[in-house]
Order: sequence, then C-alpha cells, then structure tokens
Amino acid sequence: MSEEKEKTKVTKQAVEKKDKKTDKSIAEKAVAEKKPEAVEKKPVVAEKAPEEKSPERQPAPSQTGTQRKRGIIHIFASHNNTNILLTDMTGAETIANSSGGKVVKSQHKEGSPYAALKIAENIANEAREKGIFEVEVRVRGPGGNKSNSPGQGSEAAIRSLTRNGLRIITIKNVTPMPHDGCRKKKRFRGKRK
Repeated sequence: MSEEKEKTKVTKQAVEKKDKKTDKSIAEKAVAEKKPEAVEKKPVVAEKAPEEKSPERQPAPSQTGTQRKRGIIHIFASHNNTNILLTDMTGAETIANSSGGKVVKSQHKEGSPYAALKIAENIANEAREKGIFEVEVRVRGPGGNKSNSPGQGSEAAIRSLTRNGLRIITIKNVTPMPHDGCRKKKRFRGKRK
C-alpha cells in the first residue's frame, strides 16, 4: 500500500518537473514517446445514468404552480361505433383521434362500452404525453333525422377519461337537432310471412 503511494508521488513530481532544454514536461515527452509509466493514471469512475421518473408519478402542473394546458375531447357515439377526437382549445388542431375499429376486431362490438373505454384510455395517454390535463368534453349522437340520443359508448368513455387522470371541466351535448328538416326513414317492420 505504501509502495503504491510512493510511486504516485514520484510520478506527480516527474510530471511537474520540466526539461530545461525542450521546455516540455516529462509527461508530455512520455506521451510523445508512448511510455505509459510516466503518464499520470486517473481512476476511472462510471457515470451514473440520470434517474427517470415515471410519467404517472410526476406532480400535476397545478401543484407546481404552472398553468395547466387544456383541450377539447369530441365524442361521437352512434349505436354502431364510437369515435373520440382530441383537439386544442380552438378545435382547429387535431392532437389525437381513435375509433372503435382500432381496439376491437369484430365490427358489431365497435359501439360497445368496452371499446369506448379502451379508446378513451388511448386518448388520455396521448393527452398526458402532450401535457394536457384539463379537458372539455363534447358528446354528439347521430342527430338530424336519426336518433338524437348518443350511443352506449359515450358514458363509458367519459368514465374512462376521469379514471386515467384527466380533469373534466364541462360536458356538453352537441347533437345536431333539425329545425323541421328532412323526413325520417320509414320504420323497419321486419320480414312478413
């Protein structure tokens, strides 16, 4: 142990001394001549990787004192399908969108509450990635001369949005209502025998 300390002292003194003729330190000469014994050895220290915080455990922007970013979630729920669209507050820029066909395989399940729940999870995750934590929800049914009530997926989608960390400010029904518009389709009566 003491021999190693003496060797390091000797090498440090050798590095500090300068050759008078060439005005170069002995360490520089050793590097030029590729002699490793005169070069001072530095201990190798492994760099620590920065610890990554999980996105779910980060404090909400309102807790840190910054302004929360807002968005609008448009839910179109018919009896056959559910579409969810996330836009900025102007409604002009689409941030994310998803529909029932992306999460279920069979076509008759696209309008189900389960499909709406999965769609809303995807949209909520994308919203959090973009820094949106507060949303306005606008629910729309088929409207016009079709059914005015939204499909069964709308309620499940709203429930899923709140479960996945989005704060809902308002919920509006924006189903288009006709002011005595087109005539409805004739009623389906089934096949007669």
